[in-house]
Amino acid sequence: MKTPPLSPALPPPTSPPPSPPPARFRDLLAAEWIKTRSLRSTPWTLALTLLFVIGSAAVATASDHVTRPGPADFLPFDAFPPAGSWTLTLVAGSAGALTVVSEYGTGLIRATTVAVPARGSVVLAKAAVTAALWTVAGAVAATGSFLASQAVLNERHAAVPITHPGVFRALAATTLLAPVCALVGLALGVLIRHAAGTMITSVFLLLMLPPMFSERDRWSAELKHALVTPAWSRLVQNWSPDPASLGHSATVPGSWTVLTLWPLLTLTLAALVIHRRDV
Repeated sequence: MKTPPLSPALPPPTSPPPSPPPARFRDLLAAEWIKTRSLRSTPWTLALTLLFVIGSAAVATASDHVTRPGPADFLPFDAFPPAGSWTLTLVAGSAGALTVVSEYGTGLIRATTVAVPARGSVVLAKAAVTAALWTVAGAVAATGSFLASQAVLNERHAAVPITHPGVFRALAATTLLAPVCALVGLALGVLIRHAAGTMITSVFLLLMLPPMFSERDRWSAELKHALVTPAWSRLVQNWSPDPASLGHSATVPGSWTVLTLWPLLTLTLAALVIHRRDV
């Protein structure tokens, strides 16, 4: 009998290559931090913003020609003038928006979502890095503005210490103003996805909308007090509203609540929306 020809040996079955482990949240944080610090505009933007904000405090205090004989009340809008706070609000909101819309513009967001399908985690990582960066920037701006204004007032023997009533609250509110605006801008970037539309909406909500409401009517005052910059302004001022005034003034606890809820609600909405649509 003929022996059948031997069949060629089949290669042993190979197991599929192991899938890469899912990205950990700290990996997302590291990636977002690399993206942020690798931009050449980041240090320049922060440096110029802080220089202008602190310089505006010195200029505003120096232009106040009221001579006071000695340490008196803390003048918050010398230490934190509108020019400085508006600049901090505008730059922080724009920078927060650019962390998202720049990726939509270049298409990098598609690669990010393919590598990390958990889009909510990506938004949360961006928010964490943005909040940390602008909290530090806000603290430097607030402290520097206070010290600059008191250095000018010290020449008139009218400076106040940092323990003076109202100072710490103003410092804390100004420190938080920057990350709150940056996170609102980031959330708007996720929702709108277009640079021009996001910038216009951010400027409108943070700077242009509050002056449209007055405090003479309750409904108008309630809408105004629910916005970011009026809440910051109420926390910075160190005087109580006049009981005989016809206006409806905001409360300090309510203003802290507004600064807390704006980033929480806008980021929650952004995380919900990004799950339900294509990038």
